[in-house]
Amino acid sequence: MGYVSEYNDVRKKIKATAADLNNLKSIVQASEVEQVENRGEVMANLTLAYRHLEDASMRMGKAIQAADGGVSVYDASTTVGA
Repeated sequence: MGYVSEYNDVRKKIKATAADLNNLKSIVQASEVEQVENRGEVMANLTLAYRHLEDASMRMGKAIQAADGGVSVYDASTTVGA
């Protein structure tokens, strides 16, 4: 299976970064708004950054799946199109 442990290491780092980002988002949301700050834009972009990290984690999972011969870890009876 080649580099699966390395893929998992990267995936763990992505998940840790996502947790850090989510924590930062909570801190920003609870803080007072600065005069020049566009809080809505800040929160929207932090949310998008988090979603991109979620997507990156999922794509690393798909890379692991492909490295393992394309076998899905999901039950085929619950997977759309399977």
